[in-house]
Amino acid sequence: MDFVKPTVFAIPFFILTVALEWWAVKTNRATGRYETKDAITSLAMGLGSVAVDTVFAFVGTWLLMLFWPYRLFEIPVTWWSFLLVFVGYDLIYYWKHRFAHTVRWWWSEHVTHHSSTHYNLTTALRQPWFGPLTGLVIISAPLVLLGFHPAFIAFSAGVNLVYQYWIHTEAIRKLPNWFEAVMNTPSHHRVHHATNPRYLDANYAGVFIIWDKMFGSFVPELDHDKPVYGIVKPLETYNPLIVAYHGLFGLLGDCWNDGPRPWRWVGRFINKPGWSPDGAHARSDEIKTAYLAAHPEQAGTPGLPRKHLENRAAAAVPAE
Repeated sequence: MDFVKPTVFAIPFFILTVALEWWAVKTNRATGRYETKDAITSLAMGLGSVAVDTVFAFVGTWLLMLFWPYRLFEIPVTWWSFLLVFVGYDLIYYWKHRFAHTVRWWWSEHVTHHSSTHYNLTTALRQPWFGPLTGLVIISAPLVLLGFHPAFIAFSAGVNLVYQYWIHTEAIRKLPNWFEAVMNTPSHHRVHHATNPRYLDANYAGVFIIWDKMFGSFVPELDHDKPVYGIVKPLETYNPLIVAYHGLFGLLGDCWNDGPRPWRWVGRFINKPGWSPDGAHARSDEIKTAYLAAHPEQAGTPGLPRKHLENRAAAAVPAE
């Protein structure tokens, strides 16, 4: 079963729209920022990702084909089945994306996409050079068991990725309320790429933002808290090899420094980014807590817990 690769087919569109946005930003016709070195690095990451994915695509297909003999049904390839697999895969993508932010092994790949301090259409092309080698592709197994062929799922995943391209921009502020309520948009995805404490661990959606609203990870973009892009520990390099693999080498380096303590290695691999075996964590939870300690009046506002407000209220009650 063969399908065209939507991401490869869309390359001319990517090139044209990047050129248009770059020109519009540089001539002050659109909101945004472009830095030549950063943009060229992102473009290089996109080309490298296509090459790596092409070489290792068989790995993902092979893993999913292991489940194909156990399918409950065999769903034909039609327009209506595409709608089903498209929505089904988008739900799968939500959890895949969420795991990529909450398990350091998978974050070591995904961190590449978040490493730019700029947010424009080239940022969408800053893709990892791991292909399916992290094993996260296995999360699509339920769709295979339901009867969707792995090649059909891969095609749907490509369309999903092409949709996400256009939401990497500051040139589009807000869209009509009905669209913002259902679909992932530039505003929602700017939140996802931001390092502001309130915006951490939010808006994992691919196409439909409804998943974030259903599973409690939605945070709106606030006018008074402009997104600051990048990663918590800025990378400060334009070397594509470092951008691609710094997350992996950082993880392996931490394990090396732990010495011969396999239980610590496992902890680093499976816990959230910022977890430390000595308890000196720097996860998103600790970042939010530190922010609230400095700004207690922000407790309970979007993206920030109410814990500090509750603690202050409890402390205000006289002891009996």
